[in-house]
Amino acid sequence: MLGGRHSDLNDLENSEIQKMQIKNLNDGIDDYLKDAGNLPGGYAERVYMPESIDEIREIVRSANAEAMPLTICGGRTGTVGGAVPFGGAVISVEKLNRIKAIDPATMTATLEPGVVLGDLQRVVEEKGLYYPPDPTEWSCQIGGTVATNASGARSFKYGPTRNYVQALTVVLPDGDLVRLRRGKNFAANGMLCIQTESGRRIEVKLPTYTCPKVRKNVSGYFASSDMDAIDLFIGSEGTLGVIAEVELRLVPRPAGTFSGIVFFPAESDLLSFVGEVRRLSFAARGNGNNGCIDATLIEYFDDKSLRFIREKFPETPVEMAGAIYFEQETTPETEDEVFAAYNHLLEQCNAAIEKSWFAVSSVDREKMRSFRHSLPVAVNERVVRNKQKKIGTDMAVPDENFASFLRFYKEILSASGSDYVIFGHIGDCHLHANLLPADDNQARRAIHIYGRCVAQAIMLGGCVSAEHGIGKLKRKYLYVMMGERYINEMAEVKRAFDPKGILGSGNMFSEIAISD
Repeated sequence: MLGGRHSDLNDLENSEIQKMQIKNLNDGIDDYLKDAGNLPGGYAERVYMPESIDEIREIVRSANAEAMPLTICGGRTGTVGGAVPFGGAVISVEKLNRIKAIDPATMTATLEPGVVLGDLQRVVEEKGLYYPPDPTEWSCQIGGTVATNASGARSFKYGPTRNYVQALTVVLPDGDLVRLRRGKNFAANGMLCIQTESGRRIEVKLPTYTCPKVRKNVSGYFASSDMDAIDLFIGSEGTLGVIAEVELRLVPRPAGTFSGIVFFPAESDLLSFVGEVRRLSFAARGNGNNGCIDATLIEYFDDKSLRFIREKFPETPVEMAGAIYFEQETTPETEDEVFAAYNHLLEQCNAAIEKSWFAVSSVDREKMRSFRHSLPVAVNERVVRNKQKKIGTDMAVPDENFASFLRFYKEILSASGSDYVIFGHIGDCHLHANLLPADDNQARRAIHIYGRCVAQAIMLGGCVSAEHGIGKLKRKYLYVMMGERYINEMAEVKRAFDPKGILGSGNMFSEIAISD
């Protein structure tokens, strides 16, 4: 369809909505044809930059009439090609970037989808509030975090974006509007009925699969027989509608934080520490901050990760099996008790306490955050030198199967012949293994190893994507996880909202699955 004439869309450029910015091929739209996943070959005729819901509605209404594909993009920080178009047009929500309201009384924020996450967090914290979801890339936009159900390190305590979405305004592919508020519309007996602003009723038969018993999972549409309607759109990766407005739940800003980066000479001791912190944290939930261990995040770095980090932080100790970065919220009344509880546990688990780092000030915490983020920087520098692509996993498994999955990772990666690092959200049994091939032969082996890791995670009851989503790059792995029956059930959900298949074409499942 590239280069063809689409009458309704061309008329749109001369419509009564004159202020909307539209970029065409000769305006330099290359940046809108890729995301952080570096999926090659993206192309589109034009990029729309709407500044209101009405403009979004006119775009999608015109595109739907022509069966013209539309790809939605925000900050383009995703890693799975979800924002990469293959034909049609792009809707960038970057100009829909207003924080409409922050209400301390109800502890909510109402905002447009193009608001940058870091900007929201800064503004709400100035008001004594806190928005917990913290994807690694703070330049992402709120609409994208909702569309992918983004999470991050703090999801160990707070969960993913889904837990904070109170209301959504969504533009459907025909230009109709759906306004959803949590707690107002539930499925019954596996059927969901949604009424649009125009009064049309959309009846959806929900997929019958059971989601894996993992704390982080963005592998396909969320589904349960009695689910809240709003949860179907959260994590739908731009395939069901365009998120036009979001209301988010906020929480009180923590009074203080105690953090540590702790090094362990033996991995068995490291895993014992993680197991105890997880157990104690789960036991403390709901009991208030009374000086017990209740971690906000628990992050893992293997020995190879520490070697990479040492390039940026030469003070990182040598001859360590790995490190754990933990964080816990405190109050002036509990700070000493929390420190004592961690110190006691670290001594029990034979941590190298004298070589470890602890922080209570914002300056020290920022240094720890820099430590955490120095790893992907160092890894990416290696990738550039090798002139290859890194192959990174994003699987999560149930708690009881985590230890065996970590052993599998280390055995298969050690035998690969490639450099690798393993790091990530060990509190949620969700680690990232990055293979760093040095040549084409290692790259081919890395892709094969990735497939074996997918198969192992599925066998252990896990998911193929815990936080990055499926997009276009992981469709075949979702198929392996779900099977043809459940992929077809997901496709039926999409057809109920988008019978012409114009939105997010190629995301989650192939165009063929939608057209069947």
